Amino acid sequence: MPPRYPCVPGHELAGVCVAVGAAVTRFRVGDHVGVGCMVDSCLTCAACLRGEEQMCLKNTNTYCAKPSARAGVPPGAPSHTLGGYTSVFVVHERFGIKIPAGYPLQAAGPVMCAGVTLFDPLRRYGAGPSKRVAIVGVGGLGAIGIKIAKAMGAHVTAITRSLEKATFAKAACGADATLLSSDAGAMRAHGGAFDLVLDTVPAEHDYWPYVPLLEPARGALVHLGLNTALVAGIAVDKLTCGASRIKGSGIGGIEATQAVIDLCAAKNIVPELEVIKPEGIAAAYEALVEENQSGKRYVIDLASLKDGSAEAACKDVSPPRFKVPKQPSLGLGSVVGAILRLWCCCGWRRRAC
Repeated sequence: MPPRYPCVPGHELAGVCVAVGAAVTRFRVGDHVGVGCMVDSCLTCAACLRGEEQMCLKNTNTYCAKPSARAGVPPGAPSHTLGGYTSVFVVHERFGIKIPAGYPLQAAGPVMCAGVTLFDPLRRYGAGPSKRVAIVGVGGLGAIGIKIAKAMGAHVTAITRSLEKATFAKAACGADATLLSSDAGAMRAHGGAFDLVLDTVPAEHDYWPYVPLLEPARGALVHLGLNTALVAGIAVDKLTCGASRIKGSGIGGIEATQAVIDLCAAKNIVPELEVIKPEGIAAAYEALVEENQSGKRYVIDLASLKDGSAEAACKDVSPPRFKVPKQPSLGLGSVVGAILRLWCCCGWRRRAC
């Protein structure tokens, strides 16, 4: 969906509470507060009642979404939510995340998107002691996913096509083992080896080589990257009442987001990151498009917005020099094709609806 302007994106926000409404009970001035991808939902549907607001058909995204009763827009602003690249943000307490005291604010932002994206399926599919988890891709999602899965007690293998990423996965993220997807012999040797495989690759790619890695009885492959496989996995899993071996998962709900930030604080899990100023955004995008071996998240320090220095500096920022990679096609035809292929080619376990 094309963006709606004006827009100041940002959906991984962390800051200090400076004011609360008269009816607020969860937060006090001085608390560290986070905001993730959502700022409202209906709170009455089945998804909301089970704590999965991200599945609500009426949820409100942090930017470019129609506002609602709990997620309004500033007076005089357009009729859509604007986003979080701002020095002040207002959120209803129901959609605020309490960041534990002592946990670094610069680390909290990525946890509320990348972190919960990995944590939610890890918890849902039982990652823990005695469980064998593989994570495909060691970028921003994969890197923090390895750390979270390890903290939950699972044995974690990083699957990557890069020797550099394999080294990084073990040295920086704590992976127990690595597996090169380009090594056909090693892939065959790991047949049936994993209870859970999380595929974090955002681009369109061939994921079928990962299916034989699943433990035959209960193994699951979960797509997390934004591509047709994600949409197809979610759709087919719904159509088979959760029995498909290949699934899809988006972000997590508010309860899951609070749980993962609490876990990261308790286990001292910090994403790989670099703090930049607003005027460094273009350079950060360039670095991300290049082959990134660090699994790094770039975190924007918005403090300079208060004195106007960032605005002045950004006037001299040249547009990115790189060619923006083609995004995955999520058109109706490609999505339906992916669903049909998955429906026809992947078996599922019998389960009553």
